[in-house]
Amino acid sequence: MRMFSICLISAMSLTAQPSHAEQVGEVGVDWVGNDIIIEAVADPKVQGVTCHIAYFERGLLDRLSKGNWFEDPSNASIACRQTGPIVIGDIARDQDGEDVFHTSRSIILKSLRVKRIFDEANQTLIYVAHAAELTNGSAKVSISTVPLYRATE
Repeated sequence: MRMFSICLISAMSLTAQPSHAEQVGEVGVDWVGNDIIIEAVADPKVQGVTCHIAYFERGLLDRLSKGNWFEDPSNASIACRQTGPIVIGDIARDQDGEDVFHTSRSIILKSLRVKRIFDEANQTLIYVAHAAELTNGSAKVSISTVPLYRATE
């Protein structure tokens, strides 16, 4: 079992995830077992929108050689698209938005989060992937938008 899976199971027992991620791809990046993982996350409150998140997962040899056993980098990339008819449920409409997905990137201190913000004036859903750390904020951020087109009469 991968180290990330162990950390994820530990984190899930402490906090509930707003949405479920399904791994849809894995790219090996070097000979020590480091990978880029690609997961699909359906927005639980906006039917018809799916986000794909890519993040780096350290391999066992990398963990053995560099230490810091229980932590993966905060870097992530996100792309969200309309994958069906969009039906917006009861979503937060303020500037703070709300979490769509989060998962642990270390045993306790760091998580990867996806937040949805509704830009009502421009009829656009904004999805932001960022790291959240207990002690220090992180400037590592990725953004994707989904425009809400109105049907023409």
